[in-house]
Amino acid sequence: MPRRSHGEPLRILLVEDEPAHAELVMRSFEDHEIPNRIYHVSDGEQALNFLFRRGEYADRNHCPRPDVILLDLRLPRIDGLEVLKEIKADDDVRHIPVVILTSSEAEMDIAKAYDYHVNSYLVKPIDFDKFTRMMETLSDYWLVWNHA
Repeated sequence: MPRRSHGEPLRILLVEDEPAHAELVMRSFEDHEIPNRIYHVSDGEQALNFLFRRGEYADRNHCPRPDVILLDLRLPRIDGLEVLKEIKADDDVRHIPVVILTSSEAEMDIAKAYDYHVNSYLVKPIDFDKFTRMMETLSDYWLVWNHA
């Protein structure tokens, strides 16, 4: 697994089909001056193509392996749970931490996500301030506290 040098930005693959939610995530990281490089895709098929470097995502220089994946559940083309299942079944990418970031609090979704070895399951708060605090805390965890 490639390692980030101290001070290098966190490479985040954001898989989010709702443009407003994607913008909110990106703005939250930017507003808190969190060093990152966000790669945004809007459906499950694009996410898998990015991770497995297929098609338009084949260039390693433009599509590096992310340090963490923020994955919505309800996605077009391939559902987020199926994306998670495929990630965790592949030897080359299963080590990448996956954080479900969704509005679903359904126990069945949560249980399935953990059955598929998600690293964390976060429910998006409706309140903007709570959401931005969640993003700040999430980035602190992956940048400061977590050791890959």
